[in-house]
Amino acid sequence: MEMCNLTRLPEFILLGLSSRPEDQNPLFALFLIMYVVTLMGNLLIILAICSDPQLQNPVYFLHILSCADICYTTVIGPEMLVGFLSETKAVSYAECLTQMCCFLVFGNIDSYLLAAMAIDHYVAICNPFHSVTVMNHRCCMLLLAFSISFSCLHSLLHVLLVNRLTFCASNVIHHFFGHVNPVLKLACSSIVNEVVAMTEELTSVMAPFAVIIISYLQILITVLSIPSAAGKRKAFSTCSSHLTVVTLFYGSISYVYFQPFSSYTVKDRVATIIYTVLMSMLNPFIYSLRNKDMKQGLEKLISRIKSEMDRLSTTKTNKICGP
Repeated sequence: MEMCNLTRLPEFILLGLSSRPEDQNPLFALFLIMYVVTLMGNLLIILAICSDPQLQNPVYFLHILSCADICYTTVIGPEMLVGFLSETKAVSYAECLTQMCCFLVFGNIDSYLLAAMAIDHYVAICNPFHSVTVMNHRCCMLLLAFSISFSCLHSLLHVLLVNRLTFCASNVIHHFFGHVNPVLKLACSSIVNEVVAMTEELTSVMAPFAVIIISYLQILITVLSIPSAAGKRKAFSTCSSHLTVVTLFYGSISYVYFQPFSSYTVKDRVATIIYTVLMSMLNPFIYSLRNKDMKQGLEKLISRIKSEMDRLSTTKTNKICGP
């Protein structure tokens, strides 16, 4: 274990998920499959929405969420895969902060998009007759612009705060990428800098979660006032996919962030995998299996792809056989 007493370390050492050599190849295979499934699943969602006019509703944030999930996983996935096969686990200080910044950008975009989707559900259920006028194209674009701009500003601010810290302990990060908490754990700056960084981080996490909670409390009140059981089931089914994603996403995030840096363990790394790699992979399945419109859109897309492949195959066969 390397010990340093520098304001700015030349590099960090990433321990990864496991330090045992026999674990590296199985972990590489597992996460490579997860990464490929994530890319394919989210690309299918994007293509299905872009190719079907009925799904191109301005309040449909799902394709933007899929784009963010692809970027979110790509920030972590390739470096993690390289780390499984490489003997050198070093990453430069600049690379670590860059990865941290990108991770925070796309993680926060995910979080704020989930909040925007909660607002969309709230308007659709609690104010159905005015949902089209309230959640119009301009409103959705403003929500999207706010999500992206605020996420970028927050990430930049957070990385600047981390960059001010002094590191005088080990330069070994007990994680598979430059995650914020393990890096802060290595700092020996004044407690004020660490508290400011942690407070700013928790604020950015909890703000969209508070919006989601308020939205669903209003939805619950409205649903309970619906007289028919069929109406209640229909309202709850509208939100079921989103609620599943929110529960898994914020449940694992809460486990990681609401504890002292000094108690960061292997369980926290597993929880990080849940809200980064696993959630990005599961989102397309959750939304497509529980959403009838998405299911129909994917079926149309797959049918078009098959017919196009059959047409190309027939054309190729005709060229080979000749006139």
